[in-house]
Order: sequence, then C-alpha cells, then structure tokens
Amino acid sequence: MTTAAATEVSELTRNPAWLRIKQAATDLQPLQAANGAIEDEAAHDRACVLVNQLVDGVAEMAPLFGHDAAYLDAVRDDFRRWADGGFGVPDFYDSLVLFQPQLHRVDGLTHLVVFPMYTQNGSRSRLVEVVLVQVIWPDFVSDLEAGDYGNKLFVPIRFLDFTAGYDSNSAVLFPETVAMRQVPPFTWGAIFADREAARFRRVLRTAIKVTKLDLPDEAAQLLDDQKLAEETFVMWDLIHDRTHMRGDLPFDPFMIKQRMPFFLYALEELRCDLTAFRESVAIDRRITALAEPSDADRELGRHARLVQYCVIFDRIFRFAVTGNRVRNYDGLGGQLLFAWLHQHRVLHWTDTQLTFEWERVPDCVNELGAEIEQLYWRSIDRPKVSHWLAAYELVSATVEPHPASAWKAGNLPLNGLPRELTDLVMDDEFPLSMFYEAFERKMRDVITSTSGITGADA
Repeated sequence: MTTAAATEVSELTRNPAWLRIKQAATDLQPLQAANGAIEDEAAHDRACVLVNQLVDGVAEMAPLFGHDAAYLDAVRDDFRRWADGGFGVPDFYDSLVLFQPQLHRVDGLTHLVVFPMYTQNGSRSRLVEVVLVQVIWPDFVSDLEAGDYGNKLFVPIRFLDFTAGYDSNSAVLFPETVAMRQVPPFTWGAIFADREAARFRRVLRTAIKVTKLDLPDEAAQLLDDQKLAEETFVMWDLIHDRTHMRGDLPFDPFMIKQRMPFFLYALEELRCDLTAFRESVAIDRRITALAEPSDADRELGRHARLVQYCVIFDRIFRFAVTGNRVRNYDGLGGQLLFAWLHQHRVLHWTDTQLTFEWERVPDCVNELGAEIEQLYWRSIDRPKVSHWLAAYELVSATVEPHPASAWKAGNLPLNGLPRELTDLVMDDEFPLSMFYEAFERKMRDVITSTSGITGADA
C-alpha cells in the first residue's frame, strides 16, 4: 500500500480529494458560529452536502496515511455525528484522542489534520480547519531527544497546505484548540518550524540592512538555506518546549487560568529561550573541547551555534516589534534582551550601526538567564505579591517603565487583592525605546508581510 511517507508532496497538495476536502472546509466556515455550531437551520442542507464531500475526501485519502488510520476513521464518524445531531457545538473528542503524531516522528512523514478548531494568532473561532503537514525530524534532533533533552510530546512540522485559519501568524498545532466535550491528557504539541524559520529569515534580511549589521559568516548561512534554518529552529523549540516544566519553578510556571501582570509571562517565555541558548552554548563548548569530534559532533556543534544566533536575532529584531503594545509579553522579552546586551556593552549602536562583541555574547546572555533562574528559585519562598514585585524590579532595572506607571512610582495598594495590582499595570508598561520606535517604523511592512508565510515562500 502506498504511504504518504513515499508520496511526493506535490502529489498530495494536487490530489483532487485533498482539494475537495479543503474546499468543503472553506465553504463550511462562513456557516459556523464562533463556537463551531451552525445555528441557521436554513444552512443545514448545504452543510450536510459539504460534510459528505469532506468525509468522502478523507476516506479517499486515508490509504496514504496508514499511520493515522484509526484517527481518520474516527474523524469521519465525528463529522457524521455532528451532522446527524443538527450541527450543534461540535465534539471531536473521540477522533482527537486517536490522533497521536508524537508516535510517528519520522522525517518527511505527512499527516492529514481535520478538526473544528481555533488557530492561535489566527482565528479565535472553532471553525473546521484542514491542514496537510510534514514532520521535520533530522537525525541530530532525534539523538538529542533520545539523550539529555527528552521531550516525548514535541512534534516539529512544516506546512504543505492549509485553510484560512492558518493563513495567519499561527505557527502551532495544539490539541487544546479542538472543539471537544472534555479535555483529555494532552500527549503532543506541534510547532511549524518552517513558518518560524521563513519569517525569521525574511525579517533578518531587512534588519541587517536597517541596522547595517555585519552578519557573521556562519549566521549568514541561515539566510541562504531554509532547511538549515528549519532544523535550527527545531533544536531551539525542542529545548524551549521542555523547559516550561523543568527547573526551580513557581508552582505553576504556565500561570494557567490566572490573571497576572504580563511581564511575568515575558520572563517565562524568555527563560525558556535563554535555556535553549545556554544549553546550545554548553553543547558547542563540549564539542569544541573534543580532540577528534565526529562528523555528527560537528553537525550538532554547528546547529548549537546557529541556535544562539536565532535566539538573539529573533528576539531583538522580530519579537520586540511584532504585535500591538497591549500587554505584549513577547515584545517585552525582546526589549529586555536587547537592553541587557547594550547595557553590558556587548551590543553597540554607534554611528547608526549595530555591532556585537560576539566572543562576549554567550556569557552575557547566560548571565541574564541566571538572573531569571534566581528569581524563580526564590519564588516558592515568597508570597505572590512579593514575587511579582521582585519580577518587576528585575525587568525595570534594565527596561525603562512608562513614566506614568504606578508600579514605577511604587504607588500600589499592597494591602489589597493581587488583581488590584494587575489592574494598575499599564497596557504598555514598558514602552519602546527611541531605538525601537525608529526601528519598528522601518520593519513594520516586512513583519506584516510574514503573516501566512511558509517555508515554500522563503
């Protein structure tokens, strides 16, 4: 039997059954409410036709995805049950629990994914979305994951084709986004490394022109090689993703369903990135110290150095100026890294040109990571409000707060409830610096242009 692993990508994306599936999902979306239901009974006959078209297409393509046979059977049943039940709020729990891509991390393997779901940084409505994806699993990443960086839930993928919800900034495929009656234990999380790499490369090309940065030769290779950039992002994401639940942490590092000042989210995401940076430095230094490194060692060392460049450039060139200025925690993380490097005099903006003292960068970045780790280590011995104040002190010591800030002035109701403190955090508590105000204007168009980008566009 033919499998998708042996099927050319172009054959999949041109497959008439795929095109019918994609069109049926596209035509269903405007019939759906935000919760996924089709509330207009007059639209139900049309919806039944579209569901049948979609289900038939999935059945036709299923033999190409033998590794997903149980899931593709169940998802057809879920669509039929949704239609037979009058198109209420969809429930795809049964098929979701049978979709287990983490069990098939084989480089080049493809999946057909069909669910009513929202797409983070895309549509917030649970509409029927379909996406063809391909696993990215190079040998060096497989070795890392089997060794010191185990992460059984992590699935790096690339886009092959998709519906409108992914024609956006969304670069993740998470099970929690699916419409379902109850929440199962989550066993996987997928990240589109091709989109991450492609937008990084496009933004970096413009940023080095704007800042007149003389890019190191090894880092410049990322601009010319999408595959190399994808694999580098996979290594970064592998370590970042596992870090959320590792280390000396506040009791709940994700701060799930808790309303907290956004700078705490900034520190958590930056901590995970700086852990990937630190581990990449350690890997590179270990390999450099080997008397006779193998070819595999040299390949790993090269990717470890490239991860360091990606963390720095993505954070300071893209994260810092992407999105609006309302509680932009990723933006703040980028501002913090830039300001830290500048104030420790390893990053220089002189004569309107950006330069780095690259030999000093690894240890300087690791010092910022150590500051955040120390904050986390102290957290379990502190009341919540004291932890928040310490976190604010860490950030504001490097990134200047808004001059009107109640937090900056220390004018806080410390005898009240924690939410009162959160309410006093300004939407743009840490405004862009003069450098970033000018930089953002020059980068705005290219960053906007990366919405919907894939590796094929890079």
